[in-house]
Amino acid sequence: MKRLLTSESVAPGHPDKICDQISDAIVDALIKKDKYSRVACDVIANDDIIYIGGQITTKAYIDTIKEAWKILKKLGYSESDFKIINAITEQSPDIAQGVNKSANKELGAGDQGILFGYATDENEYFMPWSLVIAHELIKRAEELRLAHQFPYAKSDMKSQVTVEYDSEKNQFIIKKVLMSIQHEESFNYDEFKNFIKLNIVDYVLKNHNFNLDYELLINPTGRFVIGGPKGDTGLTGRKIIVDTYGGFARHGGGAFSGKDATKIDRSAAYMARYIAKNLVAAGIAKKLEIQLSYAIGLPRPQSIYVETFNSSKHSEDEIIEGIYKLFDLSVEGIINSLNLLRPIYLQTATFGHFGRNDLDLSWEKLDRVNDIKEYFKIH
Repeated sequence: MKRLLTSESVAPGHPDKICDQISDAIVDALIKKDKYSRVACDVIANDDIIYIGGQITTKAYIDTIKEAWKILKKLGYSESDFKIINAITEQSPDIAQGVNKSANKELGAGDQGILFGYATDENEYFMPWSLVIAHELIKRAEELRLAHQFPYAKSDMKSQVTVEYDSEKNQFIIKKVLMSIQHEESFNYDEFKNFIKLNIVDYVLKNHNFNLDYELLINPTGRFVIGGPKGDTGLTGRKIIVDTYGGFARHGGGAFSGKDATKIDRSAAYMARYIAKNLVAAGIAKKLEIQLSYAIGLPRPQSIYVETFNSSKHSEDEIIEGIYKLFDLSVEGIINSLNLLRPIYLQTATFGHFGRNDLDLSWEKLDRVNDIKEYFKIH
């Protein structure tokens, strides 16, 4: 059976990603000084205004506006481009009392929520190919831009990749690639287009041994001069599918960026990915999706659901039982297992939180594969 499936990625200069990076830069700066900082930081970027809001409880002091400028200056902006407003307040005591101390004195979840984790065995990243390639295209474009080797290009960019999945032949074919790249006012369109095809798209596809007979669209409107927050309002947490599985798995709706590890939107989603990836790597299923749910103030999940897409010889109930026995899914257990009280979050704010073989992320490690194999051999 053949199916066309599509995923997208966006660059660090995309307005939503500017906001994600500022939010996570603030998280990292606070954790660096006080690892127990409680952070819920959201940013909105509109025209020449950047508004930093949210709730923070910490013993540390940081200059949030300075942290924002560190991100903006890397993207080519100067201090005359934006006015930055800091409106951060302290975490609500009603929330804090539930997180700090639940009925059994364990660390409680910072909110209710449903979280999903996913993994597939189709490549070394345990991620869908369409999303891997979409991210790689934007990474390559951004590397060239930063090296001043990408003529006319500016920082706001998007990619979209359509892959034909042939389940009978276990074959993946690139069918369509869309590149939307901001450029200077004065530019040579043909030179720009040819550069993108040869030095970005073909370069990436060759590196992954994909076909080069694909349909290519570049800036379909014909012009992309006004970009970033001047062209479109940006908001923290609005690229949650780019951040996760490119549309191949469900999403509970909670974003990652701007949140410390007591926020299960982030930490439990990382744990769900960790479990799914290790289960697939252990051969328990060819692809697998996990749902976890939590209640505010309570330390442990309220439910676990597993979907193996008919790719496992084990029943889903058997897999769920194994998850309960092998993994500590309490909020504190997740934080300790994945060592999340570290300033590691800004690096995840661009190019996805999962499948990042280029980063040393605890939730991407395959260090539970042997335990899983041993458990399912016995049970």
